[in-house]
Amino acid sequence: MLIPIADVPRWYAERKPKDTVAVSHGKDTLTWEQLERGANARARAFAAKGVKPGDFVAIGLPNGNAFFETSFAVWKCGATPTSLSWRLPRGEAAAVLEILQPSLVVGGEADWNAPNRLPAEFVPEGFSDEPMASPVARYWKAMTSGGSTGRPKVILDHQPAVIDTAADQRLGIARGVSLLNPGPLYHNAPFILSHTALFAGGRLTGMVKFDAEETLRLIENNRVQWVNFVPTMMHRIWALPEAVRNGYDVSSLQVVFHMAAPMPPWLKEKWIEWLGPEKIYELYGGTEAQGACVITGVEWLAHRGSVGKILEGSSLRIIGEDGNDVAPGETGEIYFLPNDGPGSTYHYLGAEPKRRSDGWESLGDIGRLDAEGYLYLGDRLADMILRGGANIYPAEVEAVVTAHPDVRSCVVVGLPDPELGQRIHAILELTEAADATAVVGGMPGFLADRLSRYKHPESFEIIGVGPRDDSGKVRRTMLRDERAAWLKEGRAFQLLPPRQQAKET
Repeated sequence: MLIPIADVPRWYAERKPKDTVAVSHGKDTLTWEQLERGANARARAFAAKGVKPGDFVAIGLPNGNAFFETSFAVWKCGATPTSLSWRLPRGEAAAVLEILQPSLVVGGEADWNAPNRLPAEFVPEGFSDEPMASPVARYWKAMTSGGSTGRPKVILDHQPAVIDTAADQRLGIARGVSLLNPGPLYHNAPFILSHTALFAGGRLTGMVKFDAEETLRLIENNRVQWVNFVPTMMHRIWALPEAVRNGYDVSSLQVVFHMAAPMPPWLKEKWIEWLGPEKIYELYGGTEAQGACVITGVEWLAHRGSVGKILEGSSLRIIGEDGNDVAPGETGEIYFLPNDGPGSTYHYLGAEPKRRSDGWESLGDIGRLDAEGYLYLGDRLADMILRGGANIYPAEVEAVVTAHPDVRSCVVVGLPDPELGQRIHAILELTEAADATAVVGGMPGFLADRLSRYKHPESFEIIGVGPRDDSGKVRRTMLRDERAAWLKEGRAFQLLPPRQQAKET
């Protein structure tokens, strides 16, 4: 049955036992009835603040039960939610809000200077929590992107705010699923998948902040069946002592998806060995939803390194620099086209799509197809390093460097070099017990049999906080430009190998 998303909490509150938990974060839980009543009260409060059908509402809240009361309240107003990091700096928040023009901002920092705002700790006192008639929002969500380039944009999803309660949801999320969300809700995948679990009448276990061992504990305690990770999370879980990792019962897991960032092949192999290839899935696609690829662990073992085949509903092409399709096995830019035509799945606020005259669109990634139609990714065109005439793909270098037992996270960027054009610089987060000098000094030997010499990082930088966030995202352009500026200023920020390698082309 097709119902408004706004009515989901009431739909399940009327059909499930009264004490059935819908959402939990730590010890804080919401039953379906509590979610329904909390969202109703908030919706009336938002309407009193001027929110009308068709408006946008920006949500700047951390992961927690209040987030879901707020998102459903926005839909009950007939409005569209936009989730922002509550820690966005003032300038970046101002740029997004200028594009979005929301009628209300819930949460966020006080210095965002939003003209109409409710604080994060807002409680809707004095407002009725009884059922209310809810108009259907034209767009069910509007997510932000482009922060890494300094030019934020808003992506309006063209699906209306309705769901079919009788059908399995996206990515095979079955009715009644027990789903764990370890990622921040201001990113697209955690936002979609968390709400989709609720649309399916499932139990959503949320994490306020990712922690590797706590993830395993929650999987065991709540018999979690479905979870989406990013490779950073999977690396941190795998880095746990073996006795800790194997000390939890994770047999309830049926689906482990990963997406949003490149997955080192060695790490994927470890997870396949641990849980079985039939449980491991990978998705490649963009928030714009022009197309997506999915691959199972079973397929991946036969097509190592692939991100899968194009899903039904879209087509995919690899186009070379001459504007023509390349042959299987050759590299070019990846383009998608939805079956319903260009612009059918989304439109931007604050930007124009990278769309050819024939309607095909690119996300800026490069890749190749094999003879069976499986896609293999390179890097984003803007991230590729051109060193002495050779193309270096940061993801390839990062995957090998993070295999080092003392490296928790790595980001590789290209820095200006007067002789080679660019040189390879690696930004590392190390384990707590690691000796930075020893790690860097031993890196050439560690990489010797794993990576071609010309792809070895020529300088290293150790930082205390991981360069990737818990969603696996990295602002590579910002990191690169910041360090290039430091070089101009003569600032010392590198930890170089004791014996600097000879430069090769």
